[in-house]
Amino acid sequence: MSIGTGIVLFVIGAVLAFAVDVEVEAVDLDLIGYILMGAGALVFVLGLIMTLRRRRIDTVTRTSVDPTVGEQVTRRSTSASDEV
Repeated sequence: MSIGTGIVLFVIGAVLAFAVDVEVEAVDLDLIGYILMGAGALVFVLGLIMTLRRRRIDTVTRTSVDPTVGEQVTRRSTSASDEV
């Protein structure tokens, strides 16, 4: 979701910076466009990093019954995978 949000922010900023030719008193639309483009690029990069981190960490949870005690035992193991 954050990758899409970053792209949308970047596109809106580019439209404001390069395509809109309206003079608004006390507001610089070009500056707002550049700020939105920067924020969009930052959100996009952070979204990519978060997505890659989420894919690399695999957590497996196994629930079984311990035969000696007869109680349920939950084991969680975490492994890092190199596949992207």
